[in-house]
Amino acid sequence: MGAQLSEAVKHVVIVGGGSAGWLTAAVLATAHGADTGAGLQVTLLESPDIGPIGVGEGTWPTMRDTLRGVGVSETDLIRHCDAAFKQGSRFNGWVDGSPADHYFHPFVLPQGYTEANLAAAWLERHANVPFADLVSFQPHLCVQGRAPKQAATPEYAAVANYGYHFDAGKFGLLLKRHCTERLGVRHLLDAVVGIHSHDNGDIALLQTRTLGAVAGDLFVDCTGMASLLLGQHYGIEFVSQRHVLFNDTALAVQVPYAREDSAIASQTLATAQANGWVWDIGLPTRRGVGHVYSSAHTSDDAAEAALRRYVQSTGGPEDIVSPRKLSFEPGYRKKFWHRNCVAIGLSAGFVEPLEASALALVELSAALLSDELPATRRSMDIVAQRFNNTFSYRWERVIDFLKLHYALTRRHDTAYWRDHAAPEHTPQRLRDLLTLWRHRPPSRRDFDRVEELFPSASYQYVLYGMGFRPEPGAYTRQPGSDDAADGFFREAASLTRKMLPALPGNRELIEHIKRHGMLRV
Repeated sequence: MGAQLSEAVKHVVIVGGGSAGWLTAAVLATAHGADTGAGLQVTLLESPDIGPIGVGEGTWPTMRDTLRGVGVSETDLIRHCDAAFKQGSRFNGWVDGSPADHYFHPFVLPQGYTEANLAAAWLERHANVPFADLVSFQPHLCVQGRAPKQAATPEYAAVANYGYHFDAGKFGLLLKRHCTERLGVRHLLDAVVGIHSHDNGDIALLQTRTLGAVAGDLFVDCTGMASLLLGQHYGIEFVSQRHVLFNDTALAVQVPYAREDSAIASQTLATAQANGWVWDIGLPTRRGVGHVYSSAHTSDDAAEAALRRYVQSTGGPEDIVSPRKLSFEPGYRKKFWHRNCVAIGLSAGFVEPLEASALALVELSAALLSDELPATRRSMDIVAQRFNNTFSYRWERVIDFLKLHYALTRRHDTAYWRDHAAPEHTPQRLRDLLTLWRHRPPSRRDFDRVEELFPSASYQYVLYGMGFRPEPGAYTRQPGSDDAADGFFREAASLTRKMLPALPGNRELIEHIKRHGMLRV
């Protein structure tokens, strides 16, 4: 089959549904007028034999802008996706494993973050107070189970910055309905049985089992870890990160609440175990709990026993159903866009669910694809190179940030934690940053891209939460800077006092939204 490199890109075929496929379809269809008949044609081809993997029930606050941008009602999200509000993460037992060992990574920036050296003043005057607790009101909202907004707050607006916890399967179904009923996305349900190429190597069409050929100009691989197009068809190399982040297996289970009115956690709980960690996500109808671990450091049976102990110790039933096992190779593709095929979601890579980076990367990928969508095949290779450079950088930063949670641990009780803390298992760039941070706090100079997945404030929350301390007297300050910082600390405390009585509980607000909805503006 011949191909003219000047051909216009008029038809995008997304292969695979789930959160990645439908979110990408929604972003492309909204931005490029798929519902007008004259805009971009967007087709989503989904296999009836493969269900969504369902890992990644947590999002970053960016999801609010994404959903608002594609026209999804936040009320519908709460009502139809078993959704709750997420205001950050709490890490239990990661530093030394003692009973009092915990810290928060909230979504709200520290008060006065860009206006004073908060870290220096904290260390000089308030080192006995956890950093996040001093500089932000949000950890206190989480401890008290408060929602991030009031009943009268409009959709997607916030009193405190927030993302979501939701049922990933139901989320995909909501997006599917929205895409097909309102955005003009064409939905095909069939299995791919063959891939046919043009003479130049581009994908020309996909042969399906019953519907025949599906042709397109640009193909988006959202086929999950199978990576049917980019990985299997094109053979793009997978860059393993097992030497940096050891976890490669997860056991997931749904845990019922003890009572229908049980409190819903305002944050993801990440509780360290001997050879991994347990995530605990509160939804309105249940908790999503799972143990992610390294198969090189423990057995499946031992990991399941640890999971069951955790569930029982946190008020769950004594006996739970057999957990679902998920295996993965931590890493990402060497390229994400090759010829006329771009991978988004698990087909591009996956490391582990820590800090909910998976869906955030889907959002960023879909947004960049939409913004830079090549008008013709001739310009596609230029866009692909830019896309690959951007996401190689982003994946490296994800690896660095997740590794920061492990590299500073003082736990030595198992080989898992000792190995994680070994310098040879830490990327050189992160080691260099840790050297710099001995003498100054993380700053925007360290992360200077316009759309950093994890800003310097996030590094400060984790760095100081994990017990990192600079060289004595290293953090220099301008005269009066400590007093300025103290003013911001007082602002954070004042906001805490005002917000705690003014904000409803998570469950209280969710039940209100289910009954009455939210104001749309």
